[in-house]
Amino acid sequence: MTANDVDGGASVTFFSRTYDEALQLTREARDYIAGRGAQERARLSPGGKLAASCEEMRLTARLTQVMAWLLTQRAVHEGEITRAEAAEPEHRLAGEAACLADPVVPKEELPERLGDLLDRSRNLYERVQRLDATLDQDRESGSP
Repeated sequence: MTANDVDGGASVTFFSRTYDEALQLTREARDYIAGRGAQERARLSPGGKLAASCEEMRLTARLTQVMAWLLTQRAVHEGEITRAEAAEPEHRLAGEAACLADPVVPKEELPERLGDLLDRSRNLYERVQRLDATLDQDRESGSP
């Protein structure tokens, strides 16, 4: 079952939960970066500040990619675009090289809250990546 299926409430519920999780994580990341993250960065060494900034950008990239993909899937569900359009490269999950790269420093050298957000965003990105891969499987099998 994919997030696009409309075969009852199960897939819609799954999609809604994933969307809600992504939106909540995006809000948490925004609040962290603008608030506590800025305070924590100020206490780091110059190299630590650079590393934390790089990882905050990775966090933002992951969440941006996930939200864009989820909004595309919502547009499919609401009939605004077709599944074929959603499967076009410009609507697919992107940014794998940056989003899945190893951290620039060991996670233990980053502020704890940032490390938690990075772990959760990577987990979400990887789950959505698996969902995105189902678009290829559907296309290969001829599923609508």
